[in-house]
Amino acid sequence: MIKIELPKPDLVIRQREQKLQDGDVEITPIYGFIDLDKITREKGGIFMFFNKENDLLFVGKARKLRQRIKKHFNDNGLMVKHRDEIHKIEVFEVETPMDREIYETYAINTLQAKYNIDKVFYRD
Repeated sequence: MIKIELPKPDLVIRQREQKLQDGDVEITPIYGFIDLDKITREKGGIFMFFNKENDLLFVGKARKLRQRIKKHFNDNGLMVKHRDEIHKIEVFEVETPMDREIYETYAINTLQAKYNIDKVFYRD
């Protein structure tokens, strides 16, 4: 048996409302996420979207994390029908493509991501 352990997330971003005080500059949120710029631009890895109840909605992988995550919030993204459900994003920096593939497939099946359809082995 092969034992796989998911690493701890390098970054966790939660949906939140921005509270402005006098003199503050408003940051335009993307579906309530104002901290997407904290996601690395250059590194690859995997990411997980969770709802308010902390149920896993989707697991994805990317060569460049920030670009890929932002695409899910575009009108053409895979999560376009479900983007209002996303409340938390966990980001894991994983450099090698093979490791990203293993972690993504493992997370999809072990944690039973709700909206992943590829690489699913737990459904009938």
